[in-house]
Amino acid sequence: MTPSVQDLRTSLQDCPLIAILRGITPDEASSIGGALVDAGIRVIEVPLNSPQPLETIARLARVFGNDAIIGAGTVMTAADVQRVADAGGRLIVMPHSDPDVIMAAHSAGLWVTPGIATPTEAFAALRAGADGLKLFPAEMITPAVVKAMRAVLPKDALLVPVGGVTASNIPAYRTAGANAFGIGSSLYSPGRSATDVARIARDLVAVAKVRGAGREKV
Repeated sequence: MTPSVQDLRTSLQDCPLIAILRGITPDEASSIGGALVDAGIRVIEVPLNSPQPLETIARLARVFGNDAIIGAGTVMTAADVQRVADAGGRLIVMPHSDPDVIMAAHSAGLWVTPGIATPTEAFAALRAGADGLKLFPAEMITPAVVKAMRAVLPKDALLVPVGGVTASNIPAYRTAGANAFGIGSSLYSPGRSATDVARIARDLVAVAKVRGAGREKV
């Protein structure tokens, strides 16, 4: 079974990283996408405030749709959801937790991970149907906070810290109870070569796949 027909949890269990390609252009889609997939990353997000994001999503989906889940980040409105679906995206990632966007994603048959920063927001998002929770910004949601949230949230809640996550703090977040990790500028930034992205991605995958004292399942 290829990741294109796997569920989100299975893809993140294979490799617990979401590559966030903020600022990527359509012309970079093939080379950067190839570097990520070759390194073992199975979920790729293109924020909608990137240049021509829907075209980039479409190109990534055409080339790598059998190897990775391609999605959109910084999705702000329900109208954006359908445009992402039409481009071939399968995952909606939000900085906020608007129930209308969550509902639109499910209506379009897409997975959705809204952004939350408090237990109140987390429970509300899960009640609205969130498939996972983007803990954002992770700079203010420390591993200690993740551990406290994990103690009260449903055991199967998918927790994904995003924002300031690097190879150095992944182990602490994993031990605290995070299931997967959104990686942005420490992996890709505009102008970074595919060769450099490939090297960084391999290092991140090696760290992220070390389960050890962390949670064993997504």
